[in-house]
Amino acid sequence: MTTPEVEREAGHARYAYRLRVSSTARACLEAEWARCRWVWNECVAVSRKVHALNRDAVEKVTCGPAQLDKMLTGARATMTWLRDGASVPQQQTIRDFAKSRNKAIKDIKAGLPVRQRAGMPRSRRKREALPSLNYTRRGFRLRDGRLHVAGGIALTVVWSRDLPHDPTSVRLYRDSLGHWYASFVVETCSEPLPATGAVLGVDWGVQETAITTSDAHDLPHPQHGKTAAQRLARYQRMMARRKPARGQAASRGYRQAQQQAAKLHKKVARRRQDTARKWAKRVVTDHDVIAVENFRPKFLAKTTLARKAADAAIGATKQALIEMGRKHDRDIRLVNPAHTTMDCAQCGARAKHALPLSERTYTCTACGAVSPRDKNSARVMLVRAGLDPAGADRVRAGGPLVPSRREPGIPVLQTSFRTGRMSSQKSVPSSGPSSSFSSSGPALRTLLTAVDTG
Repeated sequence: MTTPEVEREAGHARYAYRLRVSSTARACLEAEWARCRWVWNECVAVSRKVHALNRDAVEKVTCGPAQLDKMLTGARATMTWLRDGASVPQQQTIRDFAKSRNKAIKDIKAGLPVRQRAGMPRSRRKREALPSLNYTRRGFRLRDGRLHVAGGIALTVVWSRDLPHDPTSVRLYRDSLGHWYASFVVETCSEPLPATGAVLGVDWGVQETAITTSDAHDLPHPQHGKTAAQRLARYQRMMARRKPARGQAASRGYRQAQQQAAKLHKKVARRRQDTARKWAKRVVTDHDVIAVENFRPKFLAKTTLARKAADAAIGATKQALIEMGRKHDRDIRLVNPAHTTMDCAQCGARAKHALPLSERTYTCTACGAVSPRDKNSARVMLVRAGLDPAGADRVRAGGPLVPSRREPGIPVLQTSFRTGRMSSQKSVPSSGPSSSFSSSGPALRTLLTAVDTG
């Protein structure tokens, strides 16, 4: 029996496993995805139509999950093809659509710039979207090590590790390589590590992915993308030579080259993820409090360092460190990166001019302290987070702490362990009904009539 403290820290996590799918099960899953993709596209069409009608209407009519559920019930009653599929993934498709639409509307009401908004849901095309099916607890069960989902589909799971608890939901999806996976959502709790009393400051860079106040915990640039660049260029040249003309089907050679390129991209992504997680685990194990630069590397995509910055995967490494800190109940503090290369970690003085990137040594004009530029920035992270950088490479900050002057508020991440992942996804059978919700039953007609009369 768990203690109340553990229960308060409980959250949810995703556990993904590879699936061994037979030809029969694959055909059934693709048929289910065809129905769910049709439901999604009908939700998009109905939402756009209601939005257009509401422009001139005095009394506005909403198009939420409740109304869409009624339309789905009417469509299933009149369409045998839709009724042959399980209702659970179709209902969850409506839930996913509503969540995506609400996020876009929320960003519009918040007045965010267009480039920062979540876009409104779009139609999913057959050859572009990858399959993704959601099942709640009533839509699947685990029996004798196999996964059985609604519709009589049995799947073999490659159990690479045990599930800590009974799953509450599962998402079946297919990646770009054609591999099927099952992502289970299970309840979990934090796994506290022994206290060490050590603190660490982390500054992100390009020459080195992470520069810390401890030389033993620096993360050099792994260069996984550069290692695979030559092979990737070879496959891309093969695709360019065999690219089909517009309107023609791709040749076998083109599809093989495309498969090899996708496989190499997946391999590089997994290597980056593995490197980031191993480094994050080592950092979290050795330190109680970690001050991390809240760096957003998006702007680097417009610089001459774009390729090297993308290969460093700074954003993925930062996310891995945050998730690992939550999992092991460590104090992760995000620090504003403004002027971190101009402030002195010893006296808190700020330089009058920003240092050029070519100058890698920081020299304080107030106290005369000299240190590597990135190491000074890592110590500034500790100072701004309200921590004493005394143990950072045997350098003590003799000056006053500056969090209250420079950083009025340092966000501290909560210790609840919550991770998640979404995947949008592909393919439907070539044959399917051309009907829509608008002709599926009286539910939509009632809604649109109410809009017209309004």
